Amino acid sequence: MSNTIFTGAGVAIVTPMNPDLSVNYEKLGELIDFQIENGTDAIIICGTTGESSTLTNEEHSECIRYCVNRVAKRVPVIAGTGSNDTAFAIELSKQAQEDGADALLLVTPYYNKTSQRGLVAHFSAIADAVDIPCILYNVPSRTGLSISIDSYIALAKHKNIVATKEASGNFSLMAQIAAHTDLDIYSGNDDQLLPALALGAKGVISVSSNIIPKQKHDMVALYMEGKTAQALELQNKYLDVENAMFMDVNPIPVKEACNIMGMNVGECRLPLYKMSDAQIEALTNEMKAAGLI
Repeated sequence: MSNTIFTGAGVAIVTPMNPDLSVNYEKLGELIDFQIENGTDAIIICGTTGESSTLTNEEHSECIRYCVNRVAKRVPVIAGTGSNDTAFAIELSKQAQEDGADALLLVTPYYNKTSQRGLVAHFSAIADAVDIPCILYNVPSRTGLSISIDSYIALAKHKNIVATKEASGNFSLMAQIAAHTDLDIYSGNDDQLLPALALGAKGVISVSSNIIPKQKHDMVALYMEGKTAQALELQNKYLDVENAMFMDVNPIPVKEACNIMGMNVGECRLPLYKMSDAQIEALTNEMKAAGLI
């Protein structure tokens, strides 16, 4: 597509916290620079991995503004602005556009999950309210709701809806999206990156890029260059540590991994709670095995 937002590996960046659990903007700037210096192709700010659900409205907007200014057009900035309240999602989305985001990431409504007809109306209303590209985010394990292929086909007709982050793990659905829409596809699951690329995905919106940004970028680049064996070798090398990123609820493990690597990103806000000592030991062992520490 001519309006592709990015190709490669975009990081679903963590939101670093001070000891009092206020946002550590200085550290956020360091993380952004680290990501770009190591080849990350886009920054996704205020997504699930960024603890968007426990940020205040003011923090949400400030994080986006700070990210936009720090990135300074080096890579696209994609702002998570989804909500289970359509009016609130519109408010967040319009503010993110005003704050300079290049695109939006819109998760399916959760809890009050709506019907497929409601999904189309929900996403269309948000996309109608802005003038920047929108990426749908399908993650039924977190929301209890999956976008059907018929809904995808309907939503793909909207001029502002240009892509999807597919984290359903349903490759049959991904194949149907590729066959029946012109939406760009991004894998939402790190461990499924190469199969997604085989179905035509443009890349990944990655949790593990927080700790292995160059490696994730290289996996996509190698595959796109036709060097599939090298891409597979790289994915296999980091597969166990990527799976370890989900031994507890995201983003608890990835923040712990960042801290183990000395990034000092702080803890998660409640209700997300620190991992057990046994979990931290298991995560540390996987990171050692992958040569990260």
